Amino acid sequence: MIWLAQNKVRLTTGIILLVMWGVTACVTLPSVPIEDYAIARTAIDAAKSVDAARYSPGFFHKAEIAYRTAQLAYQDRDYQTAIEEFQLAREFAEKAENSARLIRFKNGDVL
Repeated sequence: MIWLAQNKVRLTTGIILLVMWGVTACVTLPSVPIEDYAIARTAIDAAKSVDAARYSPGFFHKAEIAYRTAQLAYQDRDYQTAIEEFQLAREFAEKAENSARLIRFKNGDVL
């Protein structure tokens, strides 16, 4: 009788472990966009360093808006939206930086 009780406990424990493994195997953790966050921040800082807000305000403004939107999505753990917005912010910041450098070069400003 003891042998049967021990086998039932082992069987129940085995089933519980199998179910727990099955449930946890289906869970995937979202990819946190830390790298996209850092690259977008660096691109905006680079644009600020050449005074893009003055020489290329359109692109710079779009970059800041996309960056703020991405930060909010990041805080809300909407990582897919955050990734898209961080990439958009990086693109606009790079355009703003390049445009500001070109305008300053044409004006004879030294960087």
